[in-house]
Amino acid sequence: MYKIKKSLKLFEEAKLHMPGGVNSPVRAFKNIDGNPIFFSKAKGPYVFDADDNKYIDYIGSWGPMILGHSNPNIIRAISKQLQLGTSYGAPTNLESKTAEIIKDCVPSIEKIRMVNSGTEATMSAIRLARGFTKRNKIIKFDGCYHGHVDSLLIKAGSGVSTFGLPDSPGIPKQLAKQTISCEFNNKDAFLETFENVKNDLAAVIIEPIAGNMGFIPGTKSFLNLLRKKTKENNSILIFDEVMTGFRVSLGGAQEIYKIKPDITTLGKVIGGGLPVGAFGGKKEIMDYLAPNGPVYQAGTLSGNPLAMAAGYALIKLLAKENPYKSLEANAKKLLTEMHREFERKKIPFSSNQIGGMFGFFFSKKLPKNFNDVVNSSDEHFKKFLNASIRNGVYFAPSKFEAGFISTKHTKKEISNTIKIVKNILNEEI
Repeated sequence: MYKIKKSLKLFEEAKLHMPGGVNSPVRAFKNIDGNPIFFSKAKGPYVFDADDNKYIDYIGSWGPMILGHSNPNIIRAISKQLQLGTSYGAPTNLESKTAEIIKDCVPSIEKIRMVNSGTEATMSAIRLARGFTKRNKIIKFDGCYHGHVDSLLIKAGSGVSTFGLPDSPGIPKQLAKQTISCEFNNKDAFLETFENVKNDLAAVIIEPIAGNMGFIPGTKSFLNLLRKKTKENNSILIFDEVMTGFRVSLGGAQEIYKIKPDITTLGKVIGGGLPVGAFGGKKEIMDYLAPNGPVYQAGTLSGNPLAMAAGYALIKLLAKENPYKSLEANAKKLLTEMHREFERKKIPFSSNQIGGMFGFFFSKKLPKNFNDVVNSSDEHFKKFLNASIRNGVYFAPSKFEAGFISTKHTKKEISNTIKIVKNILNEEI
């Protein structure tokens, strides 16, 4: 049983300086009535806290550590660039190289603009869609989180739901009215909304595989319907692949579904663990951005050379190794074994995985939308998550968050995780 005296002390100190003691709300662990762990280092499939406790990590910095923490190739790429400077606020060839390799992997992207976060990517994509179509309305889906953008923080998942805040104060009502949220995977709800607003519909934005209400893939027929109706209406279809890009497959969720969106937003993996975001799509749409077009978007640190060096190194490795089948097999093995243990204890449990991304829920039926996740058991989730952390397994501390597995999670780590789960169920739950 782990002791976290230093983490508790560091958390108390942090609360003196930062709201809630954290710089991103989910990290506060309020959702599981727990205490955040303060980390000091990471290697391979493990993270180590301030008390020198070692955890099998199934978060991986929320996605980018697909080849494990502290990958030597990525560290070398960052170190090499570090000797040349950390930031120029000017163009570098690294930006072009990274853009080119992204385009090679994601065919729907003909041109791309680098930014500094997933939130900035979705915000810019929405502005571009409105500018290009000269329309105002946006359709999103309940539980899909697209960053803390005013236009999109309506019925969002992830951290917003974790804290019981389906909408956030500070968003003007007139702006909120321009965004309509429908139930995920519900064709009838979408069609009804679409018919009501289609004359002023700039864009439909969706996480094709939602990672901010646990882990819920869109059905193929549902996503095909979105593509069909937006195309007919000359509206923009935006796939938010900040989480799924280079995570569920080399070409993201759109490769799996064989659907080409008009704009794709990316983040996480393309920075190799450093802060980054991007949005890209059809040439005619992207060329509507300044300096070519009238839609303004800018960023002093956009295309930061350290982030570009790390992202390029990671994507190059992924393109060479294509580890997604192996990642999915390992995730499935982990979840199948967990299901067997929970079934033995007669605790409802369901799960799903694609590539290196997964989710589990304390419910008999696998959730298909946000309400299904809300109705899954909080009590079992809290007990299990806190017990897992106390025993050295680090799962996402919210039932509204997806999990991630890396190529460094071998049979050893999966076997040890299952042993810990067995012990928890026998002794603590």
